[in-house]
Amino acid sequence: MSFGPPPAGFPPASASTWTAPSEIEQVLFEAKGRGDWVAYLGALAQGRLFFEIEKGGADATPSATYAVFGYDPRVAGGRIWAVYTEGMLPAPEPHRVFDWNYLEWFAKAWAPTDPPVIVVNPGSPCEAFLPSAPPHSAAWSRYGEQAPAQEQSPRLRTLRIGGPLDGPVAHGLACGALLCVNNDLFWNGMASHGSGYPRERKQLREWWGIASREEWLSALNGLLAAESHSPVWDFALDLRRTIARDFGGHVDVGYWKQSVANVIRGNSEGSVVVTEDGVTRTEPRPASEVEARVEGVQRLIGRITRYEARMRADGVLGENQYVSSVDAWDLGRASNMARWGLAARFGTLREAESAVIQAGRAAALAYKSWQDFSTGFILGRALHFDEEEFGSWYQDVVAAHRVLMSAPGSPWLNIPFR
Repeated sequence: MSFGPPPAGFPPASASTWTAPSEIEQVLFEAKGRGDWVAYLGALAQGRLFFEIEKGGADATPSATYAVFGYDPRVAGGRIWAVYTEGMLPAPEPHRVFDWNYLEWFAKAWAPTDPPVIVVNPGSPCEAFLPSAPPHSAAWSRYGEQAPAQEQSPRLRTLRIGGPLDGPVAHGLACGALLCVNNDLFWNGMASHGSGYPRERKQLREWWGIASREEWLSALNGLLAAESHSPVWDFALDLRRTIARDFGGHVDVGYWKQSVANVIRGNSEGSVVVTEDGVTRTEPRPASEVEARVEGVQRLIGRITRYEARMRADGVLGENQYVSSVDAWDLGRASNMARWGLAARFGTLREAESAVIQAGRAAALAYKSWQDFSTGFILGRALHFDEEEFGSWYQDVVAAHRVLMSAPGSPWLNIPFR
């Protein structure tokens, strides 16, 4: 089958004034306008293709695929399999959900009882009709054979239309941009389908233990309150911040460690508290317990200072700067948790928007700049996952930081932090 002239069934391109939602749709539109179906199918094979599935079936058997087919009067018999690139997905609805796969999968999954035509982005100027039955499917499916194995460098992806570019919602979404760059998702995809309904549900269940709306709300509220990381991290960083404020900025690590020991030991000696109900006496903690706590927090300080040294070497932290707080680790995840819950249908778009705005406001109160916020997120992620290996848990988010601090169109360069 030749892709030089438009194959039968491909409608002509629409007016050139159309604004594509994102880069992939722009590439498809331009290739279609040229009649360059090699370029069209090559581009189509590089990304995720979403399709509607039965929500009840996906809930009952997540490992199976329950495609919902559509209707188009332009096709003989009317039955089609509609697929969408990410920028063309309809807004989330409670009972309408989507999954995705790569181009070649659709040829392998097709059955004789399925529709004879796959329609890419139906009704749009970058629309295309693909004959889904063999032998015709072999002509387009071969373009996707290598797509799942391809790896891309971290990149900023932006919705040109359909996603906020400024204002409080955009600011809150930008607080989650590190993970969006890391996961190759639109940073401003408020009406998010994420990685598809089945995968979003699976990831929330496996990574967060979330399997219900109530559990999602609990996790989201904990993140928004910056209460989902270790309070010991806050204790150590808060004490350093206090010392820095009292002594003019620089904090000697030895002095920091000794101050930690003094505070822990002082708080463990027991006390007498007078309340309206009477006098309450707290007993001193065992010396072994106190010293174990001192040793543990001092080890944490060592980890923090080593990560900060690496962050300075990597250009993330400036010389003589330190991380003020790791609240960003929770607030950045809260921005994403709002979208994850929407994609998993645990929450509504309105709830997700409200949470995103709240995350942005909390971030603006806790930090001075996008760089300041980013260093808090990176340190929190490293302390949570990396175990001082300086592996992918650290390196991937540093790469995302660099993209957001330099890429044209980055929200961190265009949206004021405060």
